Amino acid sequence: MEEFSGTTAQLDFGRSTSLGSNPAIQIRSNATTTPGLRYKNLGKSGLRVSNVGLGTWPIFSPGVSEEQAEAILRLAVDSGINLFDLSEAHSGTRAEIELGKIIQKAGWKRTSFVITTKIYWSTKSEERGLSRKHIIESVQASLQRLQLPYIDVILVHKADSMCPMEEIVRAMNYVISQGWSMYWGTARWSPVEIMEAYTNCRQFNCVTPIVEQSEYHMFCREKAELYLPEMYNKIGVGFMAWGPLSMCLGDAQNGEKLWIPKGSLKSKSQSYSWIEDEVNKEVSARSPIRPHCSVHICVPFFLFPVHLAVMLHLRKDLQDEARRLYDKARDISNLAEKLGCNAVQLSIAWSLKHEPVQCLLLGA
Repeated sequence: MEEFSGTTAQLDFGRSTSLGSNPAIQIRSNATTTPGLRYKNLGKSGLRVSNVGLGTWPIFSPGVSEEQAEAILRLAVDSGINLFDLSEAHSGTRAEIELGKIIQKAGWKRTSFVITTKIYWSTKSEERGLSRKHIIESVQASLQRLQLPYIDVILVHKADSMCPMEEIVRAMNYVISQGWSMYWGTARWSPVEIMEAYTNCRQFNCVTPIVEQSEYHMFCREKAELYLPEMYNKIGVGFMAWGPLSMCLGDAQNGEKLWIPKGSLKSKSQSYSWIEDEVNKEVSARSPIRPHCSVHICVPFFLFPVHLAVMLHLRKDLQDEARRLYDKARDISNLAEKLGCNAVQLSIAWSLKHEPVQCLLLGA
């Protein structure tokens, strides 16, 4: 396995930068790679991506100005990151619009960066399901917002049990044959659903998916370590991970700061994206203290300064697990301190060292 070593500037995920009128930063052509950054093939395709990708939904959140977003993107490019991940589920259509403007303004070559975006649907969205109509219209709308001729990888966010898999794979094959996308993949699909899609692609001579985007961190390991490596070996589906920083910072009764994974306090049937607001409302309704979110460096993790009693003010069947996670989080914080780093840095390094992870999505 490649070690995280180098000879030039440090890959500092916690450093600050001037978020104002930065000069144009050109994409580096002959500069040495930032230590810790590697370039890997995505799945068994020929597409090379940096092993650290930039998740853009916190960058284009309401509290971040356009100047700040542009400065973060330029810093990422200067650091050697070449993959930008978009999701309508998190930031709506603003991310695609703003990213398109920044790319046009910066004048970056289209061949020098990789864009991944999602076909999103939920019970609350206007377009429901993964019909051929919705897929094609969604892709065309994304291209218009991004002002780009094509998207590198289109991810189908959540499978649709009400739509035949044949229709989904044929629609994605049509999108690729039209030149609107180079590849396609999945996000939050089960191994069974991924295998069904692959089987249909082979049966109907369609382009197969190359990547699955899934949560992976110290508290969420089963799918990434047991099933996705097998998917890669058998059918060539790679692994794009997110969530190493999706943790909560809680105040215990003795005043200690503890890290726990926010998503782990939810039931397995709940979604991390479009159910997010509902879960927060449920916790707020049951608790006299309203947790509020403050964005820090290295988002997408969430810092919730709330008391342990508030975090445990959930269903009774989750209280024991929450206490167990607090104990684990305390151990992780202590271990990070012994290693001379913080819990955020340890979580990033731990996820990057997992060999099947071909791209790890972080935010800022």
